[in-house]
Amino acid sequence: MDQVGVLSIGAHTVARGLRRASLAPGSIAALVAMLDFVGMTLGLWFDGYFSAPVEPPASAIWMSAAAAAGGVALLWSTGAYRLDALRRFRRSVLKLLIVGFALTLLSGDTLAVTPVLAVFLVPARALGAVLVGVALDFGLTERRAVMIGGGFRTSEVMRAMAAAPGNDIRVFGIFDDRSDERSPGVVDGVPRLGTVSDLVAFARTAEIDMLIVTLPLTAEARIRQILKAVAVLPLDVRLANFSNDPAFRRRAGAPAEGGLIELVSRPLRDGELALKRVLDVVGASVAILLLSPIFILTALTIRLDSPGPILFRQPRHGYNHKPVAVWKFRSMYAADCDPTARRIVTKGDPRVTRVGRHIRRWSIDELPQLFNVLAGDLSLVGPRPHALAAVSSRQEAFEEIVEGYAARHKVRPGVTGWAQINGWRGEIDDPDTLRHRVEHDLHYIENWSIWMDLRILVMTPFRLLDGNGAY
Repeated sequence: MDQVGVLSIGAHTVARGLRRASLAPGSIAALVAMLDFVGMTLGLWFDGYFSAPVEPPASAIWMSAAAAAGGVALLWSTGAYRLDALRRFRRSVLKLLIVGFALTLLSGDTLAVTPVLAVFLVPARALGAVLVGVALDFGLTERRAVMIGGGFRTSEVMRAMAAAPGNDIRVFGIFDDRSDERSPGVVDGVPRLGTVSDLVAFARTAEIDMLIVTLPLTAEARIRQILKAVAVLPLDVRLANFSNDPAFRRRAGAPAEGGLIELVSRPLRDGELALKRVLDVVGASVAILLLSPIFILTALTIRLDSPGPILFRQPRHGYNHKPVAVWKFRSMYAADCDPTARRIVTKGDPRVTRVGRHIRRWSIDELPQLFNVLAGDLSLVGPRPHALAAVSSRQEAFEEIVEGYAARHKVRPGVTGWAQINGWRGEIDDPDTLRHRVEHDLHYIENWSIWMDLRILVMTPFRLLDGNGAY
């Protein structure tokens, strides 16, 4: 099941329609919060402008923005930006006006100026309610799921989820090893897309959020096999029934999940992904600006040192095992460039140019990957992206050296990572080296925090100074 198979025409058609990820509910809520912030800032500023006996100081707009930020933060902390709450326009706008009015009272204004604030807040929230309505009505924020199982049991689970309040799970396909006599081709309008062995191929082609296992409780050994096989995928895994095995007695899912039992959750949730993405965009933009002289100098020295392009593009494994084109400064002679990385670069490698030896030693050749970060292919911090056909210096495929190697693809790869700052960079000359790297990568995935990312970013320049392991 670790191998990516060939999907059926039906499965491929469904997967092709799911190539774009659904929108995170938090991103819609954040957009509405931003509209509220702008409306409240302008409302408070104009309120002060018209009510003040003298013209307010220039700093008044910043004071209004600070007060608006506090008001929006207060509403967010009370759950006012849940999508179901935002859709109830009258109740949600009333809460917004109450907070805005309270802020005017704190500033010493009177009831007479309340309409000034409402002129800005009501349209802002109305626009936000429209955006939320479109997102919910068109299923843009639905969690996409597939099921393992089939027949009556699967039908029961689907109906239970549909009846759950606030259900946002939509099932797009079923995978089952049984014959047509025991497992029909369509269950409650959901098609069977293939066998369980086809699941990894489908999940690596489509953007899926959840796997729901509906096998009977007596199939606990089979459930364990499935969990082991899907451990390489960035999916939430839920069990549709309580199991007699203590290992399966995990905390129940949210009411919107119809009582499903949580077995495995993705390493990064919606809010965490958004926070990490903000760090990536801001950090990469600042780094490109500060390092622009190094970019220019490196490009000039490469051009003067040897003929050929300045940049080199190499396909590597990205998030969920999907290929991404990673940019690097060219460090080898143009005729010797190895896009497939079938041959590991070793110490004194004759393919490396004079300039290449220096820029590889200090990892300057990796700097163009900051543009990959802005494009969303990479993150600033994460497991380093390996070549599609990566092998060790002994010509052993990485997947054959370390079991579960592909689990490091459950998050976006990074320009730097936990393994790199702990000394595991450069040539992979023996199996233990790769095992240590993968162990550090999995430790990062399992223990991620924004503070861990910041620590890695701070430590990276100091670790690069020794140049060990980089040829």
